[in-house]
Amino acid sequence: MRLTPTRVAAERDWVADRADTVVPLVNDVRDDLGEIFETDVARVTEAQYREEVDAVFADGDLAVNVAAMVAILRDLDVEGDYPGFVVDEILGRELAATIAGTQPLRTLGEATFHYADVRHHGDDEENAGVDDLEAALAAGFQERLPGWDWTERESPFSVERDRTDG
Repeated sequence: MRLTPTRVAAERDWVADRADTVVPLVNDVRDDLGEIFETDVARVTEAQYREEVDAVFADGDLAVNVAAMVAILRDLDVEGDYPGFVVDEILGRELAATIAGTQPLRTLGEATFHYADVRHHGDDEENAGVDDLEAALAAGFQERLPGWDWTERESPFSVERDRTDG
């Protein structure tokens, strides 16, 4: 595989164009997890998703890594699918984490990928890696987007150094 700025832009377009599949999956996952954790989680719009896709791909170092994983998963297909199960899980988990960002969102993106992946199955005509790719996009972007109460408040664990202690 050869990645160029043109190829990265093409992968960005593919990711943005998947909004009609990814956004409903994001919202289904948020509804389920909100119910499990007894909290209300804001729904995501296609416009919010596309805006965040733009933000990810505006960071060139992040964009090239995301584009590479997207391209691999789009092309990944293993005869009989099951023998390729592990590699698409590894790539999907890593893509979700990379999109989600730093800790703790990175780990939450990985965990959410597995939840989304179990719920989402792609079209039979598509390569086996595409449904994992869509689950990874849903998991990673849902972590980046606002709507979770705990990410919208000041952490009770923030500590400021007491200036009188030297």
